[in-house]
Amino acid sequence: MKIKCAIIDDEPLASGLLKSYVEKTSYLSLDGIYGSALEAMRGLRERPVQLIFLDIQMPDLSGLELAKLLPKETKIIFTTAFQQYALEGYKVSAIDYIMKPISYEDFIKATNKALEWFGMSKPPQAYISDRFMYVKSDYKLIRVCLDNILYIEGLKDYVRISLDNGEKVLSLMNLRKMEDNLPHPEFLRTHRSYIVHMPKVESVERFRVIVGEEAIPVSDSYKEDVQNYFEKHLLV
Repeated sequence: MKIKCAIIDDEPLASGLLKSYVEKTSYLSLDGIYGSALEAMRGLRERPVQLIFLDIQMPDLSGLELAKLLPKETKIIFTTAFQQYALEGYKVSAIDYIMKPISYEDFIKATNKALEWFGMSKPPQAYISDRFMYVKSDYKLIRVCLDNILYIEGLKDYVRISLDNGEKVLSLMNLRKMEDNLPHPEFLRTHRSYIVHMPKVESVERFRVIVGEEAIPVSDSYKEDVQNYFEKHLLV
């Protein structure tokens, strides 16, 4: 399920940036871009949406004025270059507001609130799409391609993601939540502290698998799942 959304902004650069963000966010579907509040009022009658990214400062009719005319079931994320408009935005029950210039990190934070509002599930510390994910690391979101992951190590409240280019990404999340949101059996738990990207395994020994230059342990609790994976890929 995707959230059907529209963009209302009189600045082409701003609406173009938002369009690019929507298009690379798998749980959003763009259904209209409007250059003014008056144009949007006409368009939304014919093509109603669930969520609107709404600029506050616009000629003729402001975003705040338009918000009061929209159906209550239509949710709003305000975009503005002025901090003082935030309180006014919350008075019309906006889900959130984003300060311009808009970063993708702020965009994801705001749309995650929309996910919660519409009752759609999401992982609390990461957003995972088809072949990549965004994870929180040092107060920013980092894009990690699933195909580049070698293995993931659990470190109490953190995970350390090891990539095939030698990079390691630390994120505040437990290993169980990460496991629940990765494709199975492509990613398998081999040990209470490790998740392995199975296509990256170069060799298998009795109690460990070799991934890159690392020997990852395979514990008794997860041995059967690992064996089943290799049996399905074994040439005989």
